[in-house]
Amino acid sequence: MREPKLIDYFLLTVLSLIWASAFFNIKIATYSYGPVTIAFLRIFFGAIPVIALCFFKGIKIEAFSKDWYWFASIGLINLVIPFFLIAYGVQKVQSNLAAILMASTPLSATLLAHLFTDNEKINFIKVLGVLVGFSGIVFLFSDNVLINETNIFSAFLILVGSTFYVIGGLLTIKLSKKKNENVTASILIWATIFLIPVTAYTEQPWNLNPSTESTISVIYLGVVATGFAWLLRFRILVNNGLVFQAQVAYLIPIFGVILGYVFLKELITPKVLIALIAVIIGIYLVKKSSKNDIVTQ
Repeated sequence: MREPKLIDYFLLTVLSLIWASAFFNIKIATYSYGPVTIAFLRIFFGAIPVIALCFFKGIKIEAFSKDWYWFASIGLINLVIPFFLIAYGVQKVQSNLAAILMASTPLSATLLAHLFTDNEKINFIKVLGVLVGFSGIVFLFSDNVLINETNIFSAFLILVGSTFYVIGGLLTIKLSKKKNENVTASILIWATIFLIPVTAYTEQPWNLNPSTESTISVIYLGVVATGFAWLLRFRILVNNGLVFQAQVAYLIPIFGVILGYVFLKELITPKVLIALIAVIIGIYLVKKSSKNDIVTQ
């Protein structure tokens, strides 16, 4: 693991923008497709270009090698399970509460990285950075955030789903010596295998008559927001660690608001700017703590 450089911040920003843009396309995709079908097609279309890239570069795909259980486990834990939990949970939870719950990812990442890695131990600066960033997101979405007896279970599912993303990230780091394209392709292959019978049983997508707009959105979600984004995520995880990569959860809602201004003419309020400043300070503190970790190793 290295201290984050300018290119790492650039890649983190690109990843945040891609995943922020995914929400627009998910909304459009739901006009024609069910949530399980969207998850399946997203992973399927994400796998195709990554597999093609492996063939083009002559990289062996090890999805069914002796390490198959690693790829299968990550596909299940990092894609299939959280997709289901979050898709179910958001049905009964306000979007602002969902954003806060998803932004808890760096908190769980900090704790789990401390417990299960050798070079991402907790220190005061790192904890401060994570809390400052999280406070910015809570402040941004603090209006009318309600948890009551009707949605507490759904909120819990979203929280568990976000934690599965972190656990999947920890498992992915175990494969850091393997090529990025191989790992990404193998994980997507196994996630696709898991989702084929579930999709066929629950939604029978062959009976659909989808619009062109929804289909384009699904393809975008697969090729860009899954395939390309996962290649970026793996690189950031390997180079900069789990806690740094998890900061993407703070940037996504910020960029979501900015994209809403650009494409939907939604207003950017002072709260957005304050939250953005808090997130930037938080990421800087995490970066500073990472530098201290590297120096003391």
